[in-house]
Amino acid sequence: MAPGPSLKNLQLTSLSSRRDTAGDELEDVRLLDSYDEEIGLRVSSESADLGVRKVQLKVTGMTCSACTNSVESAVKALDGVVSASVSLLQNRAYVVFDPMLLKDEDVREAIDDAGFDAEIIPETSKRQKSKLQKTLTGHFLITGMTCAACVNSVEGILTKLPGVKRAVIALATSQGEVEYDPTIISKDEIVSSIEDAGFEASFLQSNEQDKVLLNVTGLCTLVDAQLLEGVIANLKGVKGVDVNLTLSEVEVVFDPEAVGLRDLVDGIERESSGRFQLRVQNPYTRSASSDAQEASKMLRLLISSLLLTIPVFFLQMVCPKIHFLASFIMVHCGPFLIGDLLKWFLVTIVQFVIGKRFYVAAYRALRHGSTNMDVLVVLGTTAAYLYSAASVVYAAYTGYRTPVYFETSAMIITFVLFGKYLEVLAKGRTSEAIKKLVELVPASAVLVVKDSEGKHIMEREIDALLIQPGDTLKVVPGTKVPADGVVVWGTSHVDESMVTGEAIPVLKEVSSVVIGGTMNLHGVLHVKATKVGSDTVLSQIISLVETAQLSKAPIQKFADYVASIFVPIVISMSLITFFSWFICGLLGAYPHSWVSESKNCFVFSLMFSISVVVIACPCALGLATPTAVMVATGVGASHGVLVKGGDALERAESVDHVIFDKTGTLTQGRAVVTVAKVFSGIDLGDFLTIVASAEASSEHPLAKAIVEYAFHYHFNGKLESTKQRKEEIMAEWLLEAADFSAVPGRGVRCSVNDKIVLVGNRSLLSENRVTFPQEAERFLVNLEESAKTGILVAYDGVFVGLLGITDPLKREAAVVVEGLKKMGIKPVMLTGDNWRTARAVAKEVGVEDVRAEVMPAGKADVVRSLQSGGSKVAMVGDGINDSPALAAADVGMAIGAGTDIAVEAADYVLVRSNLEDVITAIDLSRKTFNRIRWNYFFAMAYNVVAIPVAAGVLFPFTGLRMPPWLAGACMAFSSVSVVCSSLLLRRYRKPRLTTILQITVE
Repeated sequence: MAPGPSLKNLQLTSLSSRRDTAGDELEDVRLLDSYDEEIGLRVSSESADLGVRKVQLKVTGMTCSACTNSVESAVKALDGVVSASVSLLQNRAYVVFDPMLLKDEDVREAIDDAGFDAEIIPETSKRQKSKLQKTLTGHFLITGMTCAACVNSVEGILTKLPGVKRAVIALATSQGEVEYDPTIISKDEIVSSIEDAGFEASFLQSNEQDKVLLNVTGLCTLVDAQLLEGVIANLKGVKGVDVNLTLSEVEVVFDPEAVGLRDLVDGIERESSGRFQLRVQNPYTRSASSDAQEASKMLRLLISSLLLTIPVFFLQMVCPKIHFLASFIMVHCGPFLIGDLLKWFLVTIVQFVIGKRFYVAAYRALRHGSTNMDVLVVLGTTAAYLYSAASVVYAAYTGYRTPVYFETSAMIITFVLFGKYLEVLAKGRTSEAIKKLVELVPASAVLVVKDSEGKHIMEREIDALLIQPGDTLKVVPGTKVPADGVVVWGTSHVDESMVTGEAIPVLKEVSSVVIGGTMNLHGVLHVKATKVGSDTVLSQIISLVETAQLSKAPIQKFADYVASIFVPIVISMSLITFFSWFICGLLGAYPHSWVSESKNCFVFSLMFSISVVVIACPCALGLATPTAVMVATGVGASHGVLVKGGDALERAESVDHVIFDKTGTLTQGRAVVTVAKVFSGIDLGDFLTIVASAEASSEHPLAKAIVEYAFHYHFNGKLESTKQRKEEIMAEWLLEAADFSAVPGRGVRCSVNDKIVLVGNRSLLSENRVTFPQEAERFLVNLEESAKTGILVAYDGVFVGLLGITDPLKREAAVVVEGLKKMGIKPVMLTGDNWRTARAVAKEVGVEDVRAEVMPAGKADVVRSLQSGGSKVAMVGDGINDSPALAAADVGMAIGAGTDIAVEAADYVLVRSNLEDVITAIDLSRKTFNRIRWNYFFAMAYNVVAIPVAAGVLFPFTGLRMPPWLAGACMAFSSVSVVCSSLLLRRYRKPRLTTILQITVE
């Protein structure tokens, strides 16, 4: 009963099942299986002399000591293997072999054939990973981007840099992910390249494991910096130190195998006699702080511009209508009027001091052959400013005065800054999902300090970022669990709703698994940390949401294309507008009364041209998709639906077929033996002992159910009266199973008491020419027709009995299937079970399209067969045997909750393992893309309507014209309106099944 093939590292385990079996798993661990690193190193050092090779493999699927025995036996049976050691706790196999007789792949295949998934770990993935790593993935904060053209510009510059393999920029988050070779280019060079392009950039974090950035309190002078550098350099395991006195930061490169992060920080504080206090810099906090700084900076610019623009507006619009003020501004100061000089002075500050950011950004964009909104702003405001300045100078020397438009330039800049400020605030709200997830992590933790004998000595409060695997942490009522771990003492209820979405508090006792960030409600718990930092569930969820927000939906390609040609088209339209009105004016094609206020047709035409340049907005197009995707992924995470990216959202929107795996997806995945019947003279107890002995080496859920049933049969009521541990009882009770082998899709085969034992389905027995009586056939048919799986057992070539196993359906399965039908989606059930059982289960849940007796590798073929007919297919599975199908489907939805969220194959992870979230995922994708379409409609309609109006198309018929300052205000609010439209997705509510099914609940 071995599992089928699955993609590497894909382990999606139900939290509830992990919770129920945690105790058993811990009891079944052989402590002596922990690998001796010193021995391992010695073998490695001697390998050159002995002519042997050592390889490490990650082995998944092991649950007990029988599993480790199976792996060891399978590996040692290979010719050329010198030694093999398997660690259950570490999920590792360490094999030393003769490379002349074997290859690494042969070892991996041997473990796969034993019924487990194996992955070869590269030699550089341990001690020398960071040193020899070919590429790093760095996250950079990039501010100053305003539209898709900016994104295209930055991505284009980065991808041309030597050593950069990939660059993805997210406008909505102002972040970029860059994959680069650190031996060719450094992160500082990447930052410099981004800044040369006209944007501000800073490094956030990378996947380099042996480097940490620390904030330092007490670092004031150069002497302090030299002292700190000397202290750190002398610590064990430190490879490099870089002290930044300006930012009060220190970057330390260290060997994580030689010194832990907490030991490093403690060592620095101890050796400096407490002179320096260090704190690990949280990249998420830094990012949030940067957002706040950006908003604060924009607000300062806006206020400054507003304080200068109001007097200009007052001088231009109000003063001429008040007699004594009109007299004042008409006073001459040399050849100039004092009113013109005041406006000129104030606007110059707005134009070139406050508006400097627009000139810098426009210059750098043009220097790299791209255009953006800053180019349009600079063109429009500069044209108004230069014309007004020229008019003032011309009037001073000729006495002929024409209208000046200083207020146009100042008001455009002010309105644009106002729009940008609102946009920064709105974009900040789109990332609230990540901020809320980050806030779940407690800032500190209470460490239980123990002596060498394991006795409790003291308690110490530490930074939560300094928790190390193996630490024992005290969690008092009303506080959050600081890291993923296992309860080693105490009993309490924990609220996991903030992570899993499950509203009901979960009981936690000794050996229960807890998730970091969840709230302890009642009792005191001592938790042994098992996963910290980026390995925790919360960190993986945050990382997944971040990755999703960095990804681009295919629909965004349209916006990127339009943005690349938008500005040149707008400038061309502006020139056409100017020359059309100007030439028509020279030819007398329109009445002179139209230009009476402007005094001449040149100014009249110029104002239309400036309005066209200023009113056009490429930003709205660039923000239409990423802001909606960002909000949607955050909303999905809050509902327990993790989305891998915008492309997944787009594909899910058009799904018309949903394939459900039966076991663990439609069913609860908790197989229970309901009946055991013997058809020979063998005693039932002996029968169960033989079957359990054979199945103890298998990790299949049905095998575990059989072993548990047999154990309960023999020891029910006796276990409480004995002091023996369960694994000791199992070791004494179970018979030795030799030559164990798992036959995928069939069952298992082994030798017990020197006799062949077969446990599996009809196919297994038929292939081994074992017949069974008609009575057993009738009994088996009855089981299958009642939605139960029959397991046949042969002993020494003779059929001896069978067991009936049922896996209860999830309570929501039938309602979800009916709900999908109401949404126009056809459900399909896929299973490796026999046809009778499959049809019985399908009838119970309401699925009409059933595919039974499908081997694990064949599930992907079923997906492809539906796709060949033009269908958009979503596959919902438990992520283990279903991994090939999840990868083949248009949308893969992995059912999974707990501490192993590794979504290599799936596009969605349904954290709560609740099938209702399948409907939520599809409904959210549909609503998201409806919102994106509306965003594009607003953005396109705005430009299609606004540009002709600004060009004066309506002026001949209505006499209405749009002054440039009003055009600037419209442009500023257009992008804000798109962001606010995306923010409406925050009001998303999961669809109620009663509404979908049109059921009236009284």
